[in-house]
Amino acid sequence: MDFPVYRPRRLRKNELIRKMVRETAISTDDFILPLFVSFGKNIKKPITSMPGHFQLSVDNIVKEVKEVKSLGIPAIILFGIPEIKDERGSSSVDPKGPVQEAIKAIKDKAPELIVITDVCMCEYTSHGHCGVIKNNDVDNDATLELLSAEALSHARAGADIVAPSDMMDGRVGAIRDTLDENGFENLPVMSYAAKYASAFYGPFREAAESTPQFGDRRSYQMDPANAEEALREVELDIAEGADIVMVKPALPYLDIIRRIKDEFGYPTAAYSVSGEFSMIKAAAERGWIDHDRAMMESLISIKRAGADLILTYFAKEAAKVLQKA
Repeated sequence: MDFPVYRPRRLRKNELIRKMVRETAISTDDFILPLFVSFGKNIKKPITSMPGHFQLSVDNIVKEVKEVKSLGIPAIILFGIPEIKDERGSSSVDPKGPVQEAIKAIKDKAPELIVITDVCMCEYTSHGHCGVIKNNDVDNDATLELLSAEALSHARAGADIVAPSDMMDGRVGAIRDTLDENGFENLPVMSYAAKYASAFYGPFREAAESTPQFGDRRSYQMDPANAEEALREVELDIAEGADIVMVKPALPYLDIIRRIKDEFGYPTAAYSVSGEFSMIKAAAERGWIDHDRAMMESLISIKRAGADLILTYFAKEAAKVLQKA
């Protein structure tokens, strides 16, 4: 149909009509809130590059999840900041570590909340890389054992989902085998399947204290120029037993989200990373953009691209906007 028979503006003339024909809907059920859990007590340390976010000790994490629950957000993902770091990230498997203790405390106080745990070594190693270092690079196969042990420690503490983010080859299969062998065959794995070596991670590295002490992560995270490789990575992780696949970051890789969803039809998550969050915050603070509109537009675009789940630092703020709608 052509103009004047077809006039698209007829269905845009007021908010009620726009809502009735809206193609993409977003809700709090889509959100996963990242939280940073630190050792110690009564800690609430602001993350300067991420306004409104903090490193929290377990006692304060429990207070935080009460608000998360009240807003209707169904899930959180935990990142640990240990007291001690070493070359092998030994504290990642400590049953008294911050993540393990937080899992137990959250499941005690809010058992219906889904607790996901990030499985990686970068927060726990003294060098800030995601595994064992050999010849100035991460040794892929030696790292698989460490990741599997970390995932198992989270499972034993009561995690609902484990999420390996390291980008080692074969890690989903290694973790799946370890979980199955230890009676956790029903515990889902959410794989960071297409994780790019992105400039948008900067604020996170302050939050998680995980900046590499030498080099960078381009030998194991994906080249931002590659799309076909992302499909191969996802296919491998599904074959190894991933239950949910993830794209990280989200906004610069909407095309990847769409291609993965179309190709595999698998439950697909997208991580709207710290840089995406901080850019909107910084621009809004300067009065250059409308904060809430930019926030919601970015989240809707991720959902429209094909994401079933969105990991976002905006989860609480977006939930409050949705409550008012």
